[in-house]
Amino acid sequence: MPVAAESWLTRYPAKAMDWYTPAEQKIASKAKLFDQAGKGKAKNVILFVGDGMGVSTVTAARIFAGQLNGQTGEEYELAFDRFPFSGLAKTYNTNLQVPDSAGTMTALVTGVKTKAGVLSINDNVVPWACGSQKGNELLSALEFAEIAGKSTGIVSTARITHATPAATYASAVSRDWENDSKIPAAEKAAGCDDIASQLVGFDKNLRSYLSTQKSGAPLNPKGLQKIDGPDVVLGGGLRHFLPKGLHHFGSGLSVKGRRGDGRNLIEEWQQLYAHGKFVSNKAQLNVALAEKSGKILGLFSDSHMAYDAHRRKAIEQKAPEGEQPSLEEMTLAALKVLQKNPNGYFLMVEAGRIDHSHHAGNAYNALSDTVAYSDAVRAAVKQTNSDDTLIIVTADHSHVFTMAGYPQRGNPILGKVKSIEMGGLPSKEYQKAKDGKPYTTVGYQNGRGMAYVPGEVSGNRQGVGDINAGRHDLSKVDTENSGYYQEVLVPLESETHGGEDVAIYATGPGAWLISGTHEQNVVFHVMNYAAGLSTAAEKALGQ
Repeated sequence: MPVAAESWLTRYPAKAMDWYTPAEQKIASKAKLFDQAGKGKAKNVILFVGDGMGVSTVTAARIFAGQLNGQTGEEYELAFDRFPFSGLAKTYNTNLQVPDSAGTMTALVTGVKTKAGVLSINDNVVPWACGSQKGNELLSALEFAEIAGKSTGIVSTARITHATPAATYASAVSRDWENDSKIPAAEKAAGCDDIASQLVGFDKNLRSYLSTQKSGAPLNPKGLQKIDGPDVVLGGGLRHFLPKGLHHFGSGLSVKGRRGDGRNLIEEWQQLYAHGKFVSNKAQLNVALAEKSGKILGLFSDSHMAYDAHRRKAIEQKAPEGEQPSLEEMTLAALKVLQKNPNGYFLMVEAGRIDHSHHAGNAYNALSDTVAYSDAVRAAVKQTNSDDTLIIVTADHSHVFTMAGYPQRGNPILGKVKSIEMGGLPSKEYQKAKDGKPYTTVGYQNGRGMAYVPGEVSGNRQGVGDINAGRHDLSKVDTENSGYYQEVLVPLESETHGGEDVAIYATGPGAWLISGTHEQNVVFHVMNYAAGLSTAAEKALGQ
């Protein structure tokens, strides 16, 4: 029978504690064996999440990056390959063998596993039923950091209201409720708030939650007043913050608002934070940083941000997507804001579009965005000190993305397979399957299937045609082209996630605690132990 949590802040209902307490005890026991004195040593925590970045994606991206640099590729190292510690995380949700991002990210940032499709609510929840939320909410690492007086930040190439970033600041019985128009009338009447509104109302919501959770002695008013919301938020999803209608922003960015309540959450955010800056392109972000503004809210696209290859091509073509900052630039911008706080910070950085490209069956953009993710990690390592900053790099789940076929060393990772001949000499001809057709090294178990739109980098399959599973003659198809979509076996509307363990990489104080195979929610407990987040939060509240 699990014992009570160390902090009153995490005395959750029994179903939550069945996940929280064993994970907490696992890390405490491991630390006691080796390094009890390390508790709270990390002043800063950066959690990098490669959405959909399974081990096969890491391997293929490593080769892809190496080949872009003129190497055979296999020997190349991504930034996090060089981290001193690594482990594995089991990614299943409490109700799914192969998980979704809402449940997995909830595990990563709250220390509790839960059902698919819900954000930062424990397993007692009934998805899409607002009445099941009350009393089952979970605090995230970002919220603990806020209470503790640290600065906080959220960076994503996806919509900032999408599942992975949203789990850090919102509780929702449906990940789809990104704006109010998505919520059924009955659930609105029951008191559920949309995800975008929760971001803007973060301060008020967290103070209210804390006040209702604590019994006995009142909370320290000064501690509550220090909760002032994320200091920097950078990503996509501007449409969920604006009322219906067309809205125009700098550099040709036009956004069709989706909100049905008439609220302009950008204006509301600006009223809440008089010294804050809202920015919608890279130039504005750079100005805000140079002016040493207060908080920064940057939303750079109506929906998800562009794939990195699309962004780079758009710069050459002077297209609107070229005005978006890269993941590396957003990470460095966030650190510039957060590092002003002598108490430290918590930052979550998501490469959200790795996942989207896999769902589309396009390995090129998935690998390109993984390389951009590695660049962001490398920049963060360079910008921080491993003596006081814990950096964890992981994924929420994998995809049904495979590498196979005995290609010779240095064979283009996106290319068709050339193997070796008798005597070990490299073959000059493509290997052919029993159907007489060449085949590629990488592919997908399921999805929409093969398509070819030469030069396409947006990942948009509109106009490409119907689901096209099965084998095709690739003899005259450039499978290394950005517009090639890989073959699949099982025809589905979209490629699916995979269910195998994902890797965890870590450096800095407490990094060694991630070694081994863990339930995914243990990652939170490594961060909590290393940075003493819940202890510092409780102290700040005067308890």
